[in-house]
Formats: sequence, C-alpha cells, structure tokens
Amino acid sequence: MSPETLFSICNTAVLPGWLLLVVAPRWKWTKLLINSCLLPLLLAVVYLFLIIAHFGQTEGGFGSLADVSKLFQNPHALLAGWIHYLAFDLFVGGWEVRDAGRHGINHLLVIPCLIFTFLLGPIGLLLYFILRWALRRKFLIEE
Repeated sequence: MSPETLFSICNTAVLPGWLLLVVAPRWKWTKLLINSCLLPLLLAVVYLFLIIAHFGQTEGGFGSLADVSKLFQNPHALLAGWIHYLAFDLFVGGWEVRDAGRHGINHLLVIPCLIFTFLLGPIGLLLYFILRWALRRKFLIEE
C-alpha cells in the first residue's frame, strides 16, 4: 500500500473518533473506540508496522533538527511521524473527556479544547489544563 493511501485511511479513521468525543462522549461506541483506546492502539499498530518495515532505510535521526529533516524526507518515515501525532492527539482528547467527567467539568466547555487538540495538539492540551485549573483549581493529574 502506498504511503499516500495509508495516510488517507488513517486520517479518515480518526475523524469518527473525534466526532464521537465532541458529540457523544458518554455513548457506548465512544467508550469502545476511544476510552478503551482501541482506535489509538490500532494507529499504534500501523505505526509499529511502518517502523519495522522501513527501519534504517533513510538517512537522518533525532540528534539535530537537520537530522530530523533528513529523516522525514522519506515518505514512510514522514507517515509514521504523522500517525504518531494522530494516535497521541486522539489519546489525549479521550483523556481530556474522561478527566473532565471525573472532575464535573461541563462537556460544552471541553469542546473547544478538543477542537484545538485535534488541530494543534499541545495547544488543546494547554487550553484544557487552563480550563481545569480555572474551574477546579487542580493541576496535578491523579489516578
């Protein structure tokens, strides 16, 4: 399968998960796909496959920005990096919803955080922590 096709499949696969987090966070299918981490874990399997199948086939590394740039010149490495973002951002979005539920934070207030987490990862997480602090004065993540 071409990297472009796999990119399209993975991008499309996360959209229902994000939609469920926004519109039906407590629905059984949301719990099955997102809260159980099923969808992020499926992305992790694709990521693992890409890493194993293409390990050592490109120059570059993680020692400098120039090395990372070289590494991501390879479409398979670039795709693996993108899937890394998709999996982790979706995992974080699911955590935000679960954490907000545990702390009694109104879901409507979490939706902007989810949108930013989907689009700009760490900014959405930052916004969620600001919301959490403003409403509950809690910053520590407890189990």
